[in-house]
Parts: sequence; C-alpha cells; structure tokens
Amino acid sequence: MNTFLAILLAGILTDNMVLSKFLGICPFLGVSKKTNTAISMSFAVIFVMVLATAATYPIYAYLLVPRGLGYLQTIVFILIIAALVQLVEIVLKKLAPPIYQALGIYLPLITTNCAVLGVTLLNFTKDYSYGQSLVNALGAGLGFMLAMILFSGVRTRLEAADIPEALKGLPITLISAAIVSLSFLGFAGIVQA
Repeated sequence: MNTFLAILLAGILTDNMVLSKFLGICPFLGVSKKTNTAISMSFAVIFVMVLATAATYPIYAYLLVPRGLGYLQTIVFILIIAALVQLVEIVLKKLAPPIYQALGIYLPLITTNCAVLGVTLLNFTKDYSYGQSLVNALGAGLGFMLAMILFSGVRTRLEAADIPEALKGLPITLISAAIVSLSFLGFAGIVQA
C-alpha cells in the first residue's frame, strides 16, 4: 500500500508531468486563463490518462510484446488515446456544451498531449505493474490538475498586475510558468520507495 501512495504522490509532486517533465505545456498555457476551464480540462485529461493506461497496458504486455511488436507501442497508444479523446469530446458536447465550447481546440489536442502519451510510456520504463500504472496515471492526472489550478491563479493575478509593456502577454506567462515550475523543485528531495 505504501508503494501505491508513493507512486501517487510522485505523480502529483515530484514527477509532475507539466512542472517537472515539461509535458503537456500546450493546454497548460492555453486553457489556464480561467480556473473553471482549467479544472474542466484537467478532469478530461485525468479521465483520458487513466483510461488510456487501463487500455494500453494489457495491449502492450499481452499483445504487442509476446508477438515481438513492441516497437509499435507509440502508434498503438496514440490511436487508443485518440479514440478516448473522441469519446470525451462526444460526451462533453452532449452533456456539457458550455464546457465543450470553453475548451475549444484544446480538447481535441488532448490526443496529441504528450503528457498523456508520456504516462503510458513511462509506466513501462519504470516497470510498473498494472495496478501501479493506474495509480501513476491517476497521480499524473492529479498533478496536471494541480499545475493547471495553480497557474490559473497566477494568471488571474497577472491580469491585475502592472506589467511592463515588453513583458505583456506570452513573455510574462512563460516567466510565470518557469517560476511555478521552479517551486516544484523543492519536492525533488522526496525519494520514491
């Protein structure tokens, strides 16, 4: 049980996909302007990460590897992730049109979100079991959510700040993202058992 907790906390804090591994930056920068949109995107990413891991792990371990087709993992994983994102998009369009509209182009971009693909690939790099992989995916998704919520708060503050003209827009956003990312280096001292 301690191993699962360590993997979960590592996914949220020390191995944060956005702030430590710098994966998933596009939605991080694009959808983090408003907290409610950031939360909605985060739930979609968590859902896709966990389901993608649940689907890709058995396919890789029991279908691709035994047949010597492990080299196809990236293509297969992207196809599975794309199908899951389509499912999320259909559900949101039907059940929550305002959220669907707010997420805009960033919802289909979950398909190419390297954080989602990164989680599925890192599970095999770290030799996680199926259960550990699912916990890692959940932790990575929660870490994504934490980064999105923190950064949406920072961006809200930036809108009210007196920023020099040369730094307005993308420059101050990137500088702020770097500072938030640096704050997560403090968790690097936590060692996963």
